[in-house]
Amino acid sequence: MAAIGYVTKLEDGRYQGNLKTFTIRAEVTFTPNPDKSNGNQPDYRIFSDGIEIGAAWIRTAETSGKEYVSVSIAAPEFGPNKLYANLGKAAGQDDDNVFALIWGASLPVKLVLGMLVAFSLASWVIIFRKMAMINRADSGANDFEERFWSGSDLAALFKDVNASGDRIGGIEAIFESGFREFARQRQRRGVDSRTLLESAQRAMRVSQSREVERLEQNLEFLANVGSISPYVGLFGTVWGIMIAFQGLANVKEATIAMVAPGISEALIATAMGLFAAIPAVWAYNRFATRVERVALRYETFLEEFSSILQRQAHVDD
Repeated sequence: MAAIGYVTKLEDGRYQGNLKTFTIRAEVTFTPNPDKSNGNQPDYRIFSDGIEIGAAWIRTAETSGKEYVSVSIAAPEFGPNKLYANLGKAAGQDDDNVFALIWGASLPVKLVLGMLVAFSLASWVIIFRKMAMINRADSGANDFEERFWSGSDLAALFKDVNASGDRIGGIEAIFESGFREFARQRQRRGVDSRTLLESAQRAMRVSQSREVERLEQNLEFLANVGSISPYVGLFGTVWGIMIAFQGLANVKEATIAMVAPGISEALIATAMGLFAAIPAVWAYNRFATRVERVALRYETFLEEFSSILQRQAHVDD
């Protein structure tokens, strides 16, 4: 979450610093509450220019067991909602007495941000995996075509492909399925050359479809993230604006400061939606183009290999 200010712990136990949002700049002081008598009452009272604007409680983290300060601030500038934050270690500060006010958004905005973060993380995982998969398909096609067009015997090449022990994929799978079907049909008596060729072509096209489908897997997810993430962020925008304007219902003189927190949430949600969508759209367009090129390469090899098998079938006749 974003830091909306910084405070320094003083020797007398107070915290003093500044609260900063898009439109609010205010000095704040956390003063120990000497009248605290039970756990519900705050440990600190928060003042700005002599006006009490909130309170803070010393909490204990469930996971680490360490104490932290939970802050709640209410002011007309924030509308009908309170601003919640925690005191945390300030980034880039060597002084242990300097703390950041780490802002916590409202629940709907948290859900929107969490969803968008999940979309973004899943997209990046798919992007890196898809990049590696397509690179392997390209390099595998280069290596195999170099061996294929080197003039080596097709039967020997077929044995080498099956002897590797690894999963046969890419252009090798097309060659393996076509040659296997061609050899199987050739062992049958009374099969003419046309039937031999058509059987091999059908087997190769089935293999080609499977390989292209494997390359296209999860591209739809990238397209969906790219298309819906801005609208999910827009929901956060609408929610923030709605909350911001609700705060003006009972106010005679409205100012931009009164709608600042809601607008802030809206801007963060919108920015996160774009952050998730832009890489996904770029990756989808990039990978869709590369998959199309690989598929065209498979199709070209299929036609060239069909011509070789056709000549071989006529020689057998």
